[in-house]
Amino acid sequence: MTNTLYCFGESGNAYKAALALELAGVPWEPRHVDFFKGEARSPEFRAVNPMGEVPVLDTGDEVMTQSGVIQHWVMETTGKLTGDTPRNVLRWTIFDNQKVSGVAGPLRFLMNFLPEEKRNADVIAFHAGRLKASLQVLEGELSQRDWLAGEAMSCADISCAGYLFYEEPFTFQRAEYPAIDAWLTRISETPGWKHPYDLMARAFPA
Repeated sequence: MTNTLYCFGESGNAYKAALALELAGVPWEPRHVDFFKGEARSPEFRAVNPMGEVPVLDTGDEVMTQSGVIQHWVMETTGKLTGDTPRNVLRWTIFDNQKVSGVAGPLRFLMNFLPEEKRNADVIAFHAGRLKASLQVLEGELSQRDWLAGEAMSCADISCAGYLFYEEPFTFQRAEYPAIDAWLTRISETPGWKHPYDLMARAFPA
């Protein structure tokens, strides 16, 4: 059975799982979840994932949720994208979840997908400040090394970069972070890399 990833293109968290699968050479197919029309909250989807969110990976033998868990499965199963030590990859995965994706995701949603009349400028400014502080940490690390965990790209890099490849505005400008910009270029030049909208169907056409 082909591994099925429940996902949608606008989800940076789903992208982190999809890209790890793709770069590790794991056979998989996307199953589009119509998040913006409420499918993730439906009883049918809740039966797949009671948390009501993507990504979800169904291997036929196991159903996994959370991008970090799926990435861990990819590393454990294939021996690829493992970085220098499991703890260091986990360290950056947690940093991303709390400080990068955990802020960039809501900020991007507020600025692009929430109806304009519901966008709160103070909330947006608060998230933008938090994201800037986190990106400064990344910029400092990547000014000293090419990759976050070891001498090659790992799931640590995929995690922290997940939301940074999206073009929709969310206050992140690559030109303001030269080390991050160069890092994102290294990732995108990796054989097999694909943009999120080339891996997964999007809800809002370009």
